[in-house]
Amino acid sequence: MKTFKMMSMTVIQEDQNISIPLIDGIIINQENSHRSWIIEMYVDKKDSTFFEKFEGTGEVMEVKIVISYPENEPASFEVAVYSVKKIGDYVSVLFKGTLKRIRRKYAEQLLAELITEGLSGEALVTRFEKDMRNRPQLKKDSANV
Repeated sequence: MKTFKMMSMTVIQEDQNISIPLIDGIIINQENSHRSWIIEMYVDKKDSTFFEKFEGTGEVMEVKIVISYPENEPASFEVAVYSVKKIGDYVSVLFKGTLKRIRRKYAEQLLAELITEGLSGEALVTRFEKDMRNRPQLKKDSANV
């Protein structure tokens, strides 16, 4: 098993990116044949209500997690909420899930979309940098859903 520090988490729901303010978090690669990961985050009590409705349902959600360093690109996971436990003024949220397949050529596909939208120059660079951090779903992928 390998353990990593979780720097940030964003939940992808429909076309929304919901950033979850972390107090602390850890992510564990179980390195098994199922490619399983365990994710535990420590959040303020007010931020736990979102996860309570998913607890124990088995419903899978997509999350993007920045691991180890804030500058790292987020990794996409498909997870289910396993438990939500209150600890004083905070809450521990435990997830189990798998790492989504790493997309090859995401940058190239994103750049092509932005150019098709008519962006150029500084506006293109700014939007490209923002979208590389946030990793929105590409239009090509939306059409296949």
